[in-house]
Amino acid sequence: MPEPDRSNSHGPARAVNRTRLTLEQLRRYAVARSLFKPTTLGRAIRKLGFVQADPIRAPARAQDLTLRHRVVDYLAGDLERRYSRLPIEEDFFVNYGFMPRAHHGLMHPRTPKTPWSRTRSKQAHAVLDFIRERGAVHPRDVDRHFGHGKVTNWFGGSTNATTHLLDDMHYRGLLRIARRDGGTRIYAIREPAAPPPDDATVQARLDALLDVLVNKYAPLPLASLGQLASLLMGGAPQWSAMRAAALARAKERCARTRLSGTDWFWPATESPAWARWRPDDQIRLLTPFDPVVWDRRRFALFWGWSYRFEAYTPAPKRKLGYYALPLLWRDRVIGWGNLRVAGGVLHATIGYAGTAPGDAPPAAGLDDELTRINEFLCLAQPAAPCLYATAQTPIGPV
Repeated sequence: MPEPDRSNSHGPARAVNRTRLTLEQLRRYAVARSLFKPTTLGRAIRKLGFVQADPIRAPARAQDLTLRHRVVDYLAGDLERRYSRLPIEEDFFVNYGFMPRAHHGLMHPRTPKTPWSRTRSKQAHAVLDFIRERGAVHPRDVDRHFGHGKVTNWFGGSTNATTHLLDDMHYRGLLRIARRDGGTRIYAIREPAAPPPDDATVQARLDALLDVLVNKYAPLPLASLGQLASLLMGGAPQWSAMRAAALARAKERCARTRLSGTDWFWPATESPAWARWRPDDQIRLLTPFDPVVWDRRRFALFWGWSYRFEAYTPAPKRKLGYYALPLLWRDRVIGWGNLRVAGGVLHATIGYAGTAPGDAPPAAGLDDELTRINEFLCLAQPAAPCLYATAQTPIGPV
């Protein structure tokens, strides 16, 4: 167990790991603690603390691909189907996703850096009155009533202005997601939250939010911990000025070690040296947003090659594929897979990153993983034979 270091009398005790650790131990710890024994949907979300969402289906949304490894008998779409019956919220945190309601409340009332114009505020209040009268509404009903027109989105394209306004109202805490209808968010009124009474309460909230992130993504290199603290300011922009102090407190609360010039941090109640951290032999295809592989900096340190998410990369410049799923075997990410469903049949193409042929996972294990994905997608036809890259793709370090 990490033990407190009391040499710094000017701050709280810091947990320091006294056991000599290796990168292999940190890697096994990262994989085993994140891929915990499958449980219920509610418990899995509580254990993760946050599940990142992404709208791309390749072959399913990121939230479903994350939860299928951690929830018993999970099927694609279960989160959307059961959302309204769970004590969770859909909102922005360090990115967009799903989180326990208790964590969600810590960020609100949220005060964006850019205030609304008088016209925008008038539109929002009119929409609030409209939704309050109806309880929960589909965006098309709001648009049909108000007809706000079109606006330019972040990608330079055209977006329905009503959708843009509803998204903004949701982010500002005026609305919540009541449920989804065919993937479309259904909005309802969110009762206003009382502001924190004092700075001590704000500090406690920031500490709790950073602890959620450390618990989800540990062990973390220092630079990644700092990155998450910065991303958290997207979920709680009203406290941006307190980021540095919150990060300093998080570093003091965490256990830590230094390996090859990199400082690593994890919850002080755990030790990467424990024998319990034993990844199994199962082969898994992970979403690019799975907590095991989300941190690209840590990915390169653990596995010696650079994973790239290329969905928004022009096709001729892609090296791995449109939505390459990292391929995990034991505690190593040894390649990736691109999956698609055509004619009700799952097709997979697998590539390896510098893995010697004799060190590749058994073909039966990969077939088992594709069978699990087939069942997760509720496909009636068996998966097509797996295709492999004809040569290893050279993927260098970051």
